[in-house]
Amino acid sequence: MRSLDIASTGMLAQQLNVEVISNNIANMNTTGYKRARAEFQDLLYQTVARPGAETGGFGQRRATGIQIGTGVETAGVYRINEQGNLNATGGRFDLAIDGRGFLRVEMPTGEDAFTRAGSLQVSAEGDLVTPDGYRVLPGATIPEDALEVVISEAGAIQVRRAGETELVEVGEIELASFQNEAGLNALGANLVAETEASGIPIFGLPGEPGFGTLRQGFLETSNVNPVAEITSLITAQRAYEMNSRVIQTADEMMTTLGQIR
Repeated sequence: MRSLDIASTGMLAQQLNVEVISNNIANMNTTGYKRARAEFQDLLYQTVARPGAETGGFGQRRATGIQIGTGVETAGVYRINEQGNLNATGGRFDLAIDGRGFLRVEMPTGEDAFTRAGSLQVSAEGDLVTPDGYRVLPGATIPEDALEVVISEAGAIQVRRAGETELVEVGEIELASFQNEAGLNALGANLVAETEASGIPIFGLPGEPGFGTLRQGFLETSNVNPVAEITSLITAQRAYEMNSRVIQTADEMMTTLGQIR
């Protein structure tokens, strides 16, 4: 019976759906995390009678056909890049991007990666780095005797050193944007990487057209809505149970058929 195979694809699809939802819920407190959504599409159809086919020799044609679907498959898991809330932390190296854009960081391989998580720190060399020690590009070197560090909305990094009264600019932070942000490759550790689907990164300073601004002393929260995720989880659970019920029903029908003498 086709229904056995069809329902099994439905159960597999809902299993993946629950996995995506569970990852969203697990990261509801992850800085800069963007929730994901699974999208599904129907599989190929088996055509028993084609719509519009001739039914006789006098030009009559079928108004409808007989096409039986073979189930469902995952079309993709999309990242929803909605702005998260900005949470005031007071940390002088905490940065939130208010609007579009990513911070550019340098991986150990020398390649670029990108992040929305602006919980930055200072390395032993005075470089601005992520919690994993990846240097923010182009960044700046913060002097050891810096008493005050100011990062403007436009990305300029200024410091006031001991014995000085004026702020001195020591570097800047630039942002990157992509034509298709949903096509970025998630690397973990709040990092994403460029792919052929995302397009090449476009660099610019915060506040320029197409880029957001920086907010020092703030962090962007996850854009996960717990209530919406729990609702989606319940819906996925019900769909999984319904597909399993289809398999049970099909099995009972086959058992009945086997009992015919």
